[in-house]
Amino acid sequence: MHFLDQAKIYIKSGGGGPGAVSFRREKYIQYGGPDGGDGGSGGDVVFEAVEGLNTLIDFRYTQHFKAPRGGHGMGKDRTGASAKPLVIEVPVGTQIISDEDRETVLADFTEVGQRIVLLEGGMGGRGNASYKSSTNRAPRQHQPGIPGEEMWVWLRLKLLADVGLVGLPNAGKSTFINAVTNTRAKVGDYAFTTLVPKLGVVRHKGREFVLADIPGLIAGAAEGAGIGDRFLGHIERCRVLIHLIDISGTGEGQEPVEAMHIVEEELAAYGENLENKPRLVALNKVDLADEELVAGFAEELKAAGADEVFPISGATGAGLEPLMDAILGYLPDKTRTETKGAEREGPEEGSGDDAPEEWSPI
Repeated sequence: MHFLDQAKIYIKSGGGGPGAVSFRREKYIQYGGPDGGDGGSGGDVVFEAVEGLNTLIDFRYTQHFKAPRGGHGMGKDRTGASAKPLVIEVPVGTQIISDEDRETVLADFTEVGQRIVLLEGGMGGRGNASYKSSTNRAPRQHQPGIPGEEMWVWLRLKLLADVGLVGLPNAGKSTFINAVTNTRAKVGDYAFTTLVPKLGVVRHKGREFVLADIPGLIAGAAEGAGIGDRFLGHIERCRVLIHLIDISGTGEGQEPVEAMHIVEEELAAYGENLENKPRLVALNKVDLADEELVAGFAEELKAAGADEVFPISGATGAGLEPLMDAILGYLPDKTRTETKGAEREGPEEGSGDDAPEEWSPI
């Protein structure tokens, strides 16, 4: 399935049905009074966050959504049928953005089952029965239904993950996420092997959390270079970031300290509090260097502002367990996936099927 994280769509609620002009006709009654019923209400446009969707690709092929119109009023004081709402299903993490300024957030879906009525259907028009008065015994006027509302909006998907993975192109992020999750991301010895964000589930010491990998960042990403501003949006909701740095500098030719500063500057330039999120610096590909060089780079990174540096190798698995241990300290008591797991039937903790004490990829 293709990944698409933004789409522009047109939505329109249903117009109200018109009221009826009708008069009562019965045997032996020469002048029956008005009995035209009101029109029915038009359908609302409703957005709902559902489980099982992780892309907006469907909105590339269907871009116009119109709710049905309310029914006509009828004689014998019968009100027209109200139209059913038009429900548009979106992935969890979707934001609805105004097309006028591309900034105003109209809705933000963070939970499965969350619903919002974005456009209300028009009211049904009045039938002639409602115009009857002591001075107007046989009204013939009626009211057409109120038209529905319409607008263009942007849908923007921001992935929901507990941990975000950032770094320069070719820092080894795909190899890392393959090593610690059930993801099978494409791996290659060239920049921008990863072109779209990816999610994977990590299980470590009885805990479970979601890890998001975004394509490599370059200088100017926060301003849109390499559409980096869209990629950075996918880690806004993460609790902690893993900053992966290539010890060999093969990604963009930078030394580790320079590589760390480039990414930190882009996080700060993007805003949305990314620069203040906890960051764990992981010095990757240590299997390609000797211990003395690894120790020297680790000290340089600490001197440059890194609180702690984790020498790791995504290819061999070296050093992954201490890094996973550190991540657990930033997680809530129950992550999103753990909460869902508790709702499903399964063995309880302490039964024979406990998770292994040591880290193991799935």
